[in-house]
Amino acid sequence: MPTRKKPLVVVTRKLPDSVETRMRELFDTRLNLDDTPMTPAAIAEAMADADVLVPTVTDRIDAHALGHAGDRLKLIANFGNGVDNIDVTAALQRGITVTNTPGVLTEDTADMTMALILTVPRRLIEGATLMTGDKPWTGWTPTWMLGHRISGKRLGIIGMGRIGQAVARRARAFGLQIHYHNRRRVPLKIEESLEATWWESLDQMLARMDIISVNCPHTPATYHLLSARRLKLLQPGAYIVNTARGEIIDENALARMIESGDVAGAGLDVFEHEPAVNPKLVRLARAGRVVLLPHLGSATIEGRVDMGTKVIINIQTFMDGHRPPDRVLPSML
Repeated sequence: MPTRKKPLVVVTRKLPDSVETRMRELFDTRLNLDDTPMTPAAIAEAMADADVLVPTVTDRIDAHALGHAGDRLKLIANFGNGVDNIDVTAALQRGITVTNTPGVLTEDTADMTMALILTVPRRLIEGATLMTGDKPWTGWTPTWMLGHRISGKRLGIIGMGRIGQAVARRARAFGLQIHYHNRRRVPLKIEESLEATWWESLDQMLARMDIISVNCPHTPATYHLLSARRLKLLQPGAYIVNTARGEIIDENALARMIESGDVAGAGLDVFEHEPAVNPKLVRLARAGRVVLLPHLGSATIEGRVDMGTKVIINIQTFMDGHRPPDRVLPSML
């Protein structure tokens, strides 16, 4: 009995070894072992040959790129939860299914969000840098390196999905008061369990919070959701933490407001033009006003292996002729 030909799967970046090994066992897999980002031309070439493309958030799969897709390409199995790097509508119009890896990074991203919520007001990076700097630490004093208490402050969560709720659970343990703005109000049972206050108006919530946590996806509707106008609504002592997508915040406006003292500071793990980082934010980070991290929100071994496992399940299910469990539709975005 002849065996079925394995589908050609092209992976655009280096994945955990265990994930790549399993892919090689199941599929005819073309790996990117040196992890050099693929150029648009290389992605176009891959899409012309592959049955399945496995891109990451750094790969732009827009309508132009999809124009290079060959007749064999039927699945784009994104290694990541967000699919703002893919034109899902254009893909579906060409008969290409798109999947993602939801749910597996919730706890990791919430951990990083909470870490930044603690780090920025308590000036942890400034303190750590001082201990390894050229000048020796001269000892404790009552009024030096004072930050701000977390307990009792109001946390405004933008986006009360899985990650937003996980952030809220952690924040409650630190004594923060939970507020949120979401496209739809979450069920009353969830609100009550988190002791969360819903704000239909984002503007009204922003004006009353001590800390803002951005946890919504990047869509056309959320591009520069925190615009210059909205940032001006914040109290001068407020902090902003973003572990979602950089495009949600007008970075230039944020930098200007921190520099002028109209916003106290920010903790950012994502940036508007990654991998480029706004030089204004870099200067503020060197001055201790901003904490910048290199997109570490999902950077755990366990999380990345779980993502890869979901990719494999989506590919295998699709190739077996069934609907993949993590199919993405335009109506979901």
